[in-house]
Amino acid sequence: MAQLEHIEAIEKRLWGAADTLRANSNYASNEYFLPVMGLIFLRHAYSRYLNVKDEIIASLPTRGGKTRTLTKEDFSQKSAIFLREEGRFDYLVALTDSDDRAKAIISAMESIEADYSNLHGVLPKSEYQELDNEVLGQLLRTLNPDELKRVSGDVFGRIYEYFLTQFADQKAHDGGEFFTPVSLVALIANVLEPRQGTVLDPACGSGGMFVQSAQFVERLHQNPSDKLTFRGLEKNATTIRLAKMNLAVHGLEGDIQKAITYYEDPHELLGKSDFVTANPPFNVDEVDAGKVKNDPRLPFGLPGVNKGGKVSNGNYLWISYFYSYLSETGRAGFVMSSQASSAGRDEAKVRQKLIETGDVEIMIAIRSGFFYTRTVPCELWFLNRGKRKENKNKVLMIDARNIHRKVTRKIYDFSPGQLQNILAIVSLYRGQQEHFLKLVARYCRTTLEETAACFNLIDEEGQKVKALGTFADSMAALRTAMQPFLATLKKDGPQAETLKQLDEGLKTFIQDNKTFKATGEKEQTSREKQKTSNGALKKAVDRLAPLGETSRDLVKQADLLYKLACRLIEICEKELSARESDKWVTRDIVRTRKAADEARRVAVEQLKRVRYFRRHAAWLTERFPEGELRDMEGLVKLVDKADLEANDWSLTPGRYVGVAPEEEDEDFDFEEALRDIHVELNDLNAEAVKLAAQIARNFEELGI
Repeated sequence: MAQLEHIEAIEKRLWGAADTLRANSNYASNEYFLPVMGLIFLRHAYSRYLNVKDEIIASLPTRGGKTRTLTKEDFSQKSAIFLREEGRFDYLVALTDSDDRAKAIISAMESIEADYSNLHGVLPKSEYQELDNEVLGQLLRTLNPDELKRVSGDVFGRIYEYFLTQFADQKAHDGGEFFTPVSLVALIANVLEPRQGTVLDPACGSGGMFVQSAQFVERLHQNPSDKLTFRGLEKNATTIRLAKMNLAVHGLEGDIQKAITYYEDPHELLGKSDFVTANPPFNVDEVDAGKVKNDPRLPFGLPGVNKGGKVSNGNYLWISYFYSYLSETGRAGFVMSSQASSAGRDEAKVRQKLIETGDVEIMIAIRSGFFYTRTVPCELWFLNRGKRKENKNKVLMIDARNIHRKVTRKIYDFSPGQLQNILAIVSLYRGQQEHFLKLVARYCRTTLEETAACFNLIDEEGQKVKALGTFADSMAALRTAMQPFLATLKKDGPQAETLKQLDEGLKTFIQDNKTFKATGEKEQTSREKQKTSNGALKKAVDRLAPLGETSRDLVKQADLLYKLACRLIEICEKELSARESDKWVTRDIVRTRKAADEARRVAVEQLKRVRYFRRHAAWLTERFPEGELRDMEGLVKLVDKADLEANDWSLTPGRYVGVAPEEEDEDFDFEEALRDIHVELNDLNAEAVKLAAQIARNFEELGI
């Protein structure tokens, strides 16, 4: 079971508390975000510091009985930064109201800048002087909740990204353009596979592309600082600060220059970049054609000039730049407006020339709703100057518009499984069947591991929990707590039918648990002899179908049992209102019902994980049964140059893959649909509260 399964709720709570404190400062939201991100930076840095400190100390050399002192190089090797005592978050949290917190935070920032020259003048400092001492204390405590002190992993890295997301959603800085959704950045980085070399981002924003590239290298158990060199361009000075903070907190450094990429090229990496990755501004129409017409970074010429002497649309300037920066074997991956892939006239001529190089590798269509500040759909472009010969004049078209999960009413992203499945399609295109088979095998293995965890789960405290057994026991305990009062009621009373359903349902649940466990153990035994050929894995996925179906049924049973128990409690309370009885102990009923609900939540979440991994395995094997790339209506098609020419050199995936035939969804997930409705309702309620508050303020200002 993943640590902090309620991390989303914690993120929202932290954001809500931090955002509320803005009311107690003189800052508007576009001014408040930098000091808040500064503190998130410190907390994130401290989290990474603690995660690697003990490991570093254990490996330090000893001479003459003395252990060498810690250095910043020790931490850089572990993708973390060294912190002096005054820069550690626990030191700042321990300050009292009699201490000058602003001064202490500024000192913390200065101590980091003293050790890391690349951060000199980058971290926020004077901004804290505008915040009240008590407000700063609240903010420090808010960002240091107890439940996050005992976790491992890069939890605060996720929270750092979440805060960037929220500020982007508020358009708190630069129209929100400084932040690219993590789902898209992760997909780009993993398609590019930046194992070694120079990574250039000519529109780097807050540096997310660099961080994800580094994480790709980390997953190979290598040090990204040894393997990758980061170079960036960004026009906004404040965004550069965010990017450098983002890099530093991950133990990374990069040369990020302030420049307007249309007119400047300070890194001079023409033809020298191993990887180019970016999310440039879309559809810019104010670029001076006279200044750029002779730019060597435009190998295919200008895309078109209007009567005012401006480039009609800057999209193909960016695309040309990305291509021109690539080395002879370089790869580029970037986000682009969906209108660019089929744009006509002069843009179409540039696109044709680009396609004729044979270096356009993959196009992925993304539905609207992935961006926080744009509602339009987009496409991910991938160029590869080192393509396999058999793919040289072919482009892989993937329409991923139907692949997504709902985060809020307006925002979508990819689940980890959805991301991996898209990457599996890319691996088949590149002739890397082994990657595809390993992923299917991993899904099968994890399905069985999650099944076993239903009966022997390790919780966040490191304790063993029998998730399904604990729920059954808690329901039995709740039933026992109600029994003394139930015994006083007539057998054919209003409770009779509900009580019968509860007792029969609990027996069925316990029996189905035994069957579920036995099936899982049988499959686990078979897995030990499991072959890894495509045929054998496909059969394994099919054999796991009963586990997926049973886990879904057990979720429904668990929810129904709890609802029946709650209904029975309501009936008893109505009967109790008509007469006195010492057989009903409210305190015990409340306690046991809460315990049952918590046990239900744990059991249901664990059961859902079983189905989740089995469904992703089936998604792959059903679409690619031979373990080889094939055209799949509505999803993927390998398109050759003749097809592209016949379609006006369009690179729009939907134009080629077609529309998937409508099928009855036998695997409809009611629970997931209900969750989506709940997400939407929560968002609508939150918006209603904000709107009501705004209306009230407006009335006050009008004196009504």
